[in-house]
Amino acid sequence: MNPFRADMQSDRTPEPATVVVFGASGDLTQRKLIPALYNLLAERHLSRVAIVGTARTPMSDEAFRDLALTAINTHSRQRPADEHVWATLSRAIHYHAGSYDDPASFVSLREKLEAIEQLHHLPPNRLFYLSTPPSAFAPIIRNLGASGLVPPGVSPFSRVIIEKPFGIDLDSAIALNGDVHEVLQESQIFRIDHYLGKETVQNLLVFRFANGIFEPLWNNKYIDHVQITGAETLGVEGRGAYFDHAGILRDMVQNHLFQVLCLAALEPPSSFRANAVRDEKLKVLEALRPVDPDDLEARVIRGQYRTGSVLGKEVPGYIDEPGVAPASQTETFVALKLFIDNWRWGGVPFYLRSAKRMPKRVTEIAIHFKNVPHRLFAGGDGGGNVLAIRIQPDEGISMSIGSKVPGQALEIAPVTMEFRYASSFGVEAPEAYERLLLDALSGDGTLFTRGDEVEASWRFITPIHEAWRNGDIPLHTYEAGSWGPDAAMELLLRDGRRWRRP
Repeated sequence: MNPFRADMQSDRTPEPATVVVFGASGDLTQRKLIPALYNLLAERHLSRVAIVGTARTPMSDEAFRDLALTAINTHSRQRPADEHVWATLSRAIHYHAGSYDDPASFVSLREKLEAIEQLHHLPPNRLFYLSTPPSAFAPIIRNLGASGLVPPGVSPFSRVIIEKPFGIDLDSAIALNGDVHEVLQESQIFRIDHYLGKETVQNLLVFRFANGIFEPLWNNKYIDHVQITGAETLGVEGRGAYFDHAGILRDMVQNHLFQVLCLAALEPPSSFRANAVRDEKLKVLEALRPVDPDDLEARVIRGQYRTGSVLGKEVPGYIDEPGVAPASQTETFVALKLFIDNWRWGGVPFYLRSAKRMPKRVTEIAIHFKNVPHRLFAGGDGGGNVLAIRIQPDEGISMSIGSKVPGQALEIAPVTMEFRYASSFGVEAPEAYERLLLDALSGDGTLFTRGDEVEASWRFITPIHEAWRNGDIPLHTYEAGSWGPDAAMELLLRDGRRWRRP
């Protein structure tokens, strides 16, 4: 049997388990995690599951159930909650109040889990989700280990999902990996990046390796350059204090865009098993050409939005946002010119950009193919061939080709062939967290980030932050609602290229 087909079977039902969510009173739990677990149960991807929320906030089981029902009715793609599904799920929802750095709290959590498993006739399979501030990751994992809640072994299983950010630089990522590995085996650790749960991101591998017409062209012989864009219309939205210490390079590029880059650029893995795929992703990150400090301004542009208009609404500049320091030098825009120094991609520039307060919300990969070696037609070349893979919103793939305009003149214009998930399959794609929770419960780490991947990405990113901090590197400004500072446009214009307008 073809190993890809064998490994990519998604019609699976994990063993019954208990999902324990740390940070259960937080926004992520209400908007994403509870609705995702409900949808998985409603669509029969889960057989039996219990949900235990835990946080410092005192709350009864009934109060947490009311919170969960409100979350489902507000945020689930299947709403309002089905009466029968909710009746089943609500009985299995519980709450435990406790401190993340108090060992006694974890002993009482273990006792409560044992009672819940006995009540619902569940095996001691446990998935712990750390939806907390990063400062709580190490104390929680340390106390999980000390209380005996995460023993090694595959049956029964104990697994831990860790939200981003995993470190703020190379040193902190190495230290956190060390703390985690003192308690957990790598196979028990699921570092989550919700971008990898999106249908179109997963489809990158299918698109490349299940279609014989594309992979032979996926190299420096035929591809001129690649653009990856992650644009948001939003500002910091009440997260000013957090974002002002992070910046867009940490918040978006080191994780989301680098993961997309890896899937677009990796070599064919030997199978679709987790480590085979992650081995190839690691090779991409290790092949990234480091940014020399003397070359920083030519390869990395940073910017910060000022007052402007987004979607017809006047918005304040970044330094006027709540929680942001008045003299902040934090970047809300970054554009990078990267090279992957290997045989497939040698000489092909990858242009990445990510920003807040852009004219539209869009994440896409655009593969720009080389022009024909000799132009036969004087009427233009149709704008070149571009393969655009839209990750969000309106997930889909489009291909731009040159075609003759009807009429007597020989005029060439670009036309687009495309497919959209919503219209092509007639079904609503599952949310990213649904896929990732299902994978973690099934023990499949393919769409999660391995520890050495995290360190490799920080190994590239950290010197950029150090150069910004130590050197006289300009922070450009751009009007909110524009596509970024002029310097970012010049980054491509110097190479005779332009940013694609998504």
